[in-house]
Amino acid sequence: MNLSATPDLPLDPGVPMPPVATARFAIGDVVKHRLFDFRGVIFDVDPVFANTEEWYEAIPEDVRPRKDQPFYHLLAENAESSYVAYVSQQNLVTDDSGEPVDHPAIAEMFDGDDEGRYHLKPALRH
Repeated sequence: MNLSATPDLPLDPGVPMPPVATARFAIGDVVKHRLFDFRGVIFDVDPVFANTEEWYEAIPEDVRPRKDQPFYHLLAENAESSYVAYVSQQNLVTDDSGEPVDHPAIAEMFDGDDEGRYHLKPALRH
């Protein structure tokens, strides 16, 4: 097999490759939002924006994140409720509180927490 002829690989060295963003956080990490008062456990990571345009356009332009960065799916909580959130990397920081996240779906997906990190159940790993 001649890999140089693979159609997925650029053959022209003058063609720039898109930037590759590196995920700062991993599945099971406990994070909090940089601007808004909520925190959560990461249960999935998209290397770049992968939600709808309608969702993206609903974000006020002055705080709308770039699409070319990782986006994280969180089992999130705030003082009033638990929900699922979709958050850009630029808006997340590590939650060092050591407090468990109280979201009803955590027990279905994770085996306990260990110093600010939850461990994905083996049956859900791929």
